[in-house]
Amino acid sequence: MATDYDAPRKTEEELNEDSLEELKARRLDKNSGKVDEDEVEAAETFELPGADLSHEELSVQVLPRQEDEFTCSSCFLVHHRSQLASDKSGQLICTDCAA
Repeated sequence: MATDYDAPRKTEEELNEDSLEELKARRLDKNSGKVDEDEVEAAETFELPGADLSHEELSVQVLPRQEDEFTCSSCFLVHHRSQLASDKSGQLICTDCAA
């Protein structure tokens, strides 16, 4: 939203008057408190945690770990060798876990 910095500014009193007028106008408008949402439609699009996803299929190709990659022994994520922080005591730790 663009702001016109050259426009005259309202004082605190003018801002309060405007908000009182808006509140009075809303009180007269009887439909202002109602929400125009279909409850059935909202419930259909809402998905509960633990929902049955057995009919869903993933379309991701999983590649095996490459020669220049390692699995962090702390977070168990596969990282590139450039992310290797230490190789002490035979444990491979990434830079994120070492920090």
